[in-house]
Amino acid sequence: MVQASRGLKRKTRNILSKTPRTKGMTPITHEFREFKVGEKVSVVIDPGVHYGMPHMRFQGKTGVVTGKQGRSFVINVYDGDKLKTVVSRPEHLKKSN
Repeated sequence: MVQASRGLKRKTRNILSKTPRTKGMTPITHEFREFKVGEKVSVVIDPGVHYGMPHMRFQGKTGVVTGKQGRSFVINVYDGDKLKTVVSRPEHLKKSN
């Protein structure tokens, strides 16, 4: 029998697909977003940018920015009842209300 792949992007057909309206390149301004320490952000993965993409399990989660690491931001996100640290580029983050 053939073994199914168990890579990082398995079972992400719908998560990593764009709607027809948003297909193509993302605006360059998304790369220059700035977030302050303590600000709440949501992880919204942009499938058009592979670099600095967080793990798929954090898609749609909300966390708090705790620092900066190069161009990326360090975010504390709850995964169930456990606090996890996610390092992600600004293209995959959005200010939360």
